[in-house]
Amino acid sequence: LVQAVESAGVLVPAGGTPRRSCIISDATLDDYAMGWFRQAPGKQREGVVCIGWSGLSTLYAESVQGRFTISRDNAKNTLYLQMNSLKPEDTAMYYCAARDRPGNCEPSVYSYWGQGTQVTVSS
Repeated sequence: LVQAVESAGVLVPAGGTPRRSCIISDATLDDYAMGWFRQAPGKQREGVVCIGWSGLSTLYAESVQGRFTISRDNAKNTLYLQMNSLKPEDTAMYYCAARDRPGNCEPSVYSYWGQGTQVTVSS
């Protein structure tokens, strides 16, 4: 069973550049496509960015395009999310997730989820 653990939550000022990480255990990262998702209070969970098995294909939400970068280090079983130019509206619980079947960046196609990490952006 895939276990995913995100890095601890952060509080950053607008414009901050934190990097999130997600370590996969009890599995081999390169067996899975991965994604970062977020959920703000009162809103549905949404895809932020997803990455294919090899890391060559990525799909970004329009709201983070050009500001966030996803990467994966299969040798370290770790997924990363570099967040730049943060805005208060980026405040949310961020989740990493894995899928072992074809799909896109919709939460419903991801089977394995981390517990989430809170990112709070102050204005």
